[in-house]
Amino acid sequence: MASAGGRPDGSADEATAVVTADGTLVGWTRGAQRLLGHRAADVVGRPGGPLVASADRARVSRIAEACRTGTGWRGTVTLRDRAGREIPTDVSVSAAFRMADLGDCFLVTGHERHPDQAIGQSVLDGFLTRAPIGMAVMSPELRYVWLNDVLERFGGVPREQRIGRRLSEFMPGLQAEKLENLMEKVLLTGVPVMDHEYRGWSWADPHHEHAYSTSFFPLTGTDGAVTGVCYMVSDVTDRWAAQQRLVFMNDAGARLGRSLDVLRTAQELADVVVPRFADLAVVDLLDSALSTDEPAALLPDGMPGMFRAGLQSVRPGAPEALARVGEPVEFVPPPHDRTYLLDGEGVLMPVLDPGSPEWAVKDPQRAARMREYALHSLISVPLRARDTVLGLATFLRSENLASFAPDDLLLAQELAARAAVGLDNARRYTRERNTALTLQRNLLPQALAGVTGLETAYVYLPAEAKDGVGGDWFDVLPLSSARVGLVVGDVVGHGITAAATMGRLRTAVHTLADMDLPPAELLAHLDDLVIRLTEEEPPDGVTGNAVLGATCLYAVYDPVTRQCELARAGHPPPVVVAPDGTVGFPDLPVGPPLGLGGMPFESGTLELAEGSTIGLYTDGLIEGIGRDVDLGMRRLAEVLARTGLPLDDLCAEAVRRLVPGPQPDDVALLLARPRPLKPTQVISWEIPFDPSAVADSRIEVARQLDAWGLSELTMSTELIVSELLANAIRYATGPLRLRLLRHAFLTCEVSDTSSTSPRMRHARALDENGRGLFLVAQLTRRWGTRHTPEGKTIWAEQDLPPAARG
Repeated sequence: MASAGGRPDGSADEATAVVTADGTLVGWTRGAQRLLGHRAADVVGRPGGPLVASADRARVSRIAEACRTGTGWRGTVTLRDRAGREIPTDVSVSAAFRMADLGDCFLVTGHERHPDQAIGQSVLDGFLTRAPIGMAVMSPELRYVWLNDVLERFGGVPREQRIGRRLSEFMPGLQAEKLENLMEKVLLTGVPVMDHEYRGWSWADPHHEHAYSTSFFPLTGTDGAVTGVCYMVSDVTDRWAAQQRLVFMNDAGARLGRSLDVLRTAQELADVVVPRFADLAVVDLLDSALSTDEPAALLPDGMPGMFRAGLQSVRPGAPEALARVGEPVEFVPPPHDRTYLLDGEGVLMPVLDPGSPEWAVKDPQRAARMREYALHSLISVPLRARDTVLGLATFLRSENLASFAPDDLLLAQELAARAAVGLDNARRYTRERNTALTLQRNLLPQALAGVTGLETAYVYLPAEAKDGVGGDWFDVLPLSSARVGLVVGDVVGHGITAAATMGRLRTAVHTLADMDLPPAELLAHLDDLVIRLTEEEPPDGVTGNAVLGATCLYAVYDPVTRQCELARAGHPPPVVVAPDGTVGFPDLPVGPPLGLGGMPFESGTLELAEGSTIGLYTDGLIEGIGRDVDLGMRRLAEVLARTGLPLDDLCAEAVRRLVPGPQPDDVALLLARPRPLKPTQVISWEIPFDPSAVADSRIEVARQLDAWGLSELTMSTELIVSELLANAIRYATGPLRLRLLRHAFLTCEVSDTSSTSPRMRHARALDENGRGLFLVAQLTRRWGTRHTPEGKTIWAEQDLPPAARG
């Protein structure tokens, strides 16, 4: 019997009563009280006849007699509630069962039959015997007094083996002790326990774990005391299995594809399914999955080889597997061949028969392993993503005695689809990262240019982040008059775009440095270039975002004066190590990052003593994951203070100490130690602003070249000096200075106070002038003009004779 607000699905909210053979009520539930309004204390121990409408009392007696000898009864009975109202009620009466001290008893359940409910007899038929709800009555000692057919089927234990025994005596696998504790709690408190879920096995289906939902409610006596427990149980395995599959897929989705590494992703798939889904998992990939090239269309007669990429087992070492990770494999599920990878769907083999021809004849070694390790069920699913065939995933069971089912195949296909996307992402990432690395490696200097005034060393490490390599770069640029340009920069972003942008900026710096621009002026031109590059991109373009925010530091070192002029655009300051090991970060003017425009750049000047070290670096060296920038700079200073190390060793040690593992950004460190020119390598003269001084200058130059052992260059140098001085006297103003530098080359300089730059032109046959600079260009390896605050300097370089090169 159920109240109008009860649940007519056979749950613990049903109105239930226990009646003896003489019609006395000995059990009364809260559901019965809600239906008829009588409290247990008012009806328990009294005849139940007054609760039945007069017209149905004789009929009820016949029903009781039939149930004493039969299997139960179901039908409609009119009952009378506490207010005297007659209530049509759908009733189910169990077959008679015996209770201690009470004799034969009947379990009566039901719910109100409403006029608007067209519930036929077929719906009510079988509540106690055929409904999907198991029911049982337990004595105060928690021994079975009565149970219905459904509960008997759930447990697989016959009724006669249950009656009079406790649950824990014959079904310990169903968490019997915990269930009995719940029933004891209901006996003690009289409070029902609703929808308690648990998992376990049963004799009816020992190879599969089942999930059950059980509700316990008390049976009360005449004095209101609890005299027993009735419980109802439903098999919710399908619902539980669906929830478990959802949880499993969520866990698998969180674990698959995290590394952007093909082999690691394959192993992740094998790890995630063992042991929750399979006892052995193997992931075999096509050789093309590791190729850096885009895989070509796969034809049935042109299938590439396969190798084992992932392996996991419940047995240590996976002894049941024929191939180890990295070894070639040929396995596809029979009777298929490898064309199955192209268009085949998942294969489910619930039962493996190692004695069948498909295994025993065609693959006897594998059949032997199946017998040895009791591999009894298999699922195999191709790995395909974005029209790309990647390989095959195979799952097997051995210790898990349950065979794979169709639902398991669907789950395996979903897992394979997710893993395939992760594998394809990793393959594409690897290809794109290799492309970016190759591009970046080709754009960065292959070897630092040999320069006279500095000893240099560098270390560059590409980023290990998932976005790929960054845009860090550096360079050492030989400039005129033995000067050296040092540059380091950082382009925001990662991947091919950042590498290509870095190449464009490096090329621009080469061009601007070749024009002998001061550092601040060079950065201003570079800033204009970045703005133009940004404007070329569409508003939502990726490249433009990569260019915007690039940083750069440019320095020019003069080995004659030992002065280093620097300017920076949003870049960290250089680090300077004095000869005594003192380390500092000079407070130089800092300009905005490149591409912002509208603000000037300023230069600062340092004097670098012989034996000191200057370091230029990118922020990846001092900024790690969770690392404070100031801390990174202090650690860099501590490492570089070790002045006794060779420069290459010091550079490598600094990067190793500050970046011990994979880093999210590129790292570049460029160290330089000054090697100033000796006074004997430089000589200069003040030249009168008089054409007659040219001849005297030639004599002084010849004398100095003879002292340096460079007599072979006397004739060409005299001609160069004559042309440069004559050109300056004719077109320039102010005092003149002639300077010779002997370093890796012989440099001849003429300085004046004019800002006008000479230009080379081709003189016609009858022209008297215009051949001077053309002649200078023919006699030198290179020449140019360098503007200074006082005017300009025209310089020309000549290669030293082989005997004079040291």
